[in-house]
Amino acid sequence: MNRSIDPFVSTEWLADHLNDDLVIIDVRLEELYAAGHIPGAISSPFSLISAWADSGELILELPPEADLLKTIGDCGLTGDSRVVIVGPSPDPGTPPFAWADAVRVAVTLIYGGVTNVAVLAGGHAKWIAEGRETTTEAAIPTPVPYTSPVDSDSWVSTEYVKERVGKAVIVDGRDAEVFFGVFIEEVFADMRGHIPSARCLPMIWVWEEDGTYKPTEMIEAIAEGVVGKDRDQEIITYCGAGGYAAAWWYLLTQLFGYTNVKIYDGSMEAWVDENNPVVAYSWTE
Repeated sequence: MNRSIDPFVSTEWLADHLNDDLVIIDVRLEELYAAGHIPGAISSPFSLISAWADSGELILELPPEADLLKTIGDCGLTGDSRVVIVGPSPDPGTPPFAWADAVRVAVTLIYGGVTNVAVLAGGHAKWIAEGRETTTEAAIPTPVPYTSPVDSDSWVSTEYVKERVGKAVIVDGRDAEVFFGVFIEEVFADMRGHIPSARCLPMIWVWEEDGTYKPTEMIEAIAEGVVGKDRDQEIITYCGAGGYAAAWWYLLTQLFGYTNVKIYDGSMEAWVDENNPVVAYSWTE
């Protein structure tokens, strides 16, 4: 894929390019957007019951294809649009899942055929912390008809993962304590441990305390240390419900050039729902 915008952009870059031909999408909640947002940004909130996600049976899933294409068109996007996603920050004392929201939307756009999409590193919080300009004037997009093939090959099912155990490199993006079975994330899976043959690659390792990303070279070295340097090998990413899985897919494919990465969107929530086997190194019943 030939990009005309980097996968991650800084607040400095965005401030310098506000008047360029960009579509800035603020995926925070509507009330946060209304209280102040980056000038020119449109509001299209991401949540587990939003147009960007389908939480009918599982917590976080791709929306139906027709619904997603309509959402993309409602944002005024075309296949040639250059898009910057502005995400939220987690509430104090809560897990940092919200830092992955903007990346999840970016990956969903790529699935839907909008490939020139970037994530604002540090999100809205960093923009505010630096005292940059905000407005309460809403930017209203002009909806357009939008159609595109979707990248269904990059999203795989439980049955597919079961067939690839021990063959593909399976990457678990959850915290190490959850991977090894020290803790259970009951909201996602009520069993300790991980998918057999999976490798531990916590998403939390890539973020600084303010939600910005560690240096690219550091993240790449961490990833290569776990998955290896072969850019053509098959890799399957998963987590609790699909957020961190999408974030690792984005990093591996958009930053580091891995060419055969797939997202197990159902992740551990779907895996244990069918009583598939798990491995827990630190715990025996």
